[in-house]
Amino acid sequence: MYSRHFSLREAPFSITPDSAFFFPHEGAQAALNMLLVALRSGEGFLKIVGEVGCGKTVLCRQLLKTLQGECVTAYIPNPDMGPDDLLMALTHELGVDVAPPVSRHKVFNALRDCLLKHAEAGRHVVVCIDEAQAIPLRTVESLRLLSNLETEKKKLLQLVLLGQPELDEKLSRPEIRQLLQRITFSEYLGPMMAHRVPAYLAHRLATAALSDVTDTRVFEADAAQSIARFSGGVPRLVNVLAHKCLMLAYGENEHRVKVRHVRMAASETPGVRAPVPWWVSSWLGWKGVWRSTRPGATKAAVKQFQDEHPGGSR
Repeated sequence: MYSRHFSLREAPFSITPDSAFFFPHEGAQAALNMLLVALRSGEGFLKIVGEVGCGKTVLCRQLLKTLQGECVTAYIPNPDMGPDDLLMALTHELGVDVAPPVSRHKVFNALRDCLLKHAEAGRHVVVCIDEAQAIPLRTVESLRLLSNLETEKKKLLQLVLLGQPELDEKLSRPEIRQLLQRITFSEYLGPMMAHRVPAYLAHRLATAALSDVTDTRVFEADAAQSIARFSGGVPRLVNVLAHKCLMLAYGENEHRVKVRHVRMAASETPGVRAPVPWWVSSWLGWKGVWRSTRPGATKAAVKQFQDEHPGGSR
């Protein structure tokens, strides 16, 4: 809709994960570096945990893109399946044919033979499982058995689990503690820091630009900071707000996004944070009880301030 107006060849703030738009902010780059170093050193089991909308899938696709030509890779986007279905999904991803009649034992042996062939040829096999918090408990045992596949020198299969914090809760259960013990490296992927959001916006605009001369200074500095505050640095919320802001600016025939556009976009976007008035944040900082991330904190803080300072500044 607004692509031509801003000289863009595609929508820059789509929420569909696209590795072309990967932005290496501190958390994302640290997670990617950990994965690459651990995988290249032969570690068998790795884990990335992050909140909803913080870019786990984009990170996963960037990892697979980086490993292309270096490793044999497989990607399981939805592991909410039984043990047999998971094994069959892996055979499909790795191009393994299993002649009927199919049984779990037969599929497992076919996978092992495939992995041995890759190992003999000096190839690493990396399997990334996204949304890993959805793995049923009965399927976790299949993952543990896969992690047992190894030669005397190295693992035949390297597994990367990416999931929401519920994944940690699931892995802490006593009945699957054996799998938890096999995870050698893990990383937490959180929101961007506020000062990185303006660069993130410019990066996505530059990636989607129609040409090198496209003006990527679309978001005024105050507007970019306002997006950072409303979104809490969560990339998905940044994308949603930025997309709505561009639509609003386009509707007004403007070429710059202003703070008022951000406020209008935030007013109709579920999940955004309510910005805290300066007088409340100053008071909270003086009191030493700042808790902006707690649900309802802003409303509660304003009420407390008003109770303690009747008739005070609004």
